[in-house]
Amino acid sequence: MLKDKQIVWAIHEMEEDIGPVGPSLDSRTPFQYLISVILSAQATDVSVNKVTPTLFAKYPNPADLMAANVNDVELIIKSVGLFHNKAKNIIKTARIVHEELNDVVPTDRKGIMALPGAGRKTANVVLSDVFGEPTFAVDTHVSAISKRLHFVEQTASPLQVEKKIVGVLAPEELHRAHHTMIEYGRMYSMKLSPDKEVCQLIIDCDKLNEENEAEI
Repeated sequence: MLKDKQIVWAIHEMEEDIGPVGPSLDSRTPFQYLISVILSAQATDVSVNKVTPTLFAKYPNPADLMAANVNDVELIIKSVGLFHNKAKNIIKTARIVHEELNDVVPTDRKGIMALPGAGRKTANVVLSDVFGEPTFAVDTHVSAISKRLHFVEQTASPLQVEKKIVGVLAPEELHRAHHTMIEYGRMYSMKLSPDKEVCQLIIDCDKLNEENEAEI
């Protein structure tokens, strides 16, 4: 595995390569962003952005969405994976936000994770992107690139990846690092086998990892 300072170096190299990146989900309010993130589980942001304009035009706030017919919501979001469960969850979440939280999205991880369909990744994304909190969300791209660059073991869980990144980066760097690593993972992490890798950073990290193992 790479040493902590090498991980920081690698993330900064990714940021230099990718350039400025930010959230890719479209929304206008914290509530809409929360719903978009719930919909994005096991789905692409592109697919979510295709359905949310229609969804939010018809149900722009919690009171509207909580009163929606689940079949109508399913028809709108049916191109997004797991749309049956997601339709139910976002309606339930809307009801809780409206009736129990006075239309205010929770600003803490525990509060967000208590909502139907919202796990730790959803909470971290909302806290970081909407409220500017120093959290770090781990999706499939972040996990894949973290393992490919030897930040963590191949068997590491999303929580272990999160703790590693949070442990080596300054809090103010977490938001940018999250979105950079997502984009980098999309570009490189699973495209080629190691012996045919063309990404120079991955090649460099492979060499660093070999050197670290030789020292042990």
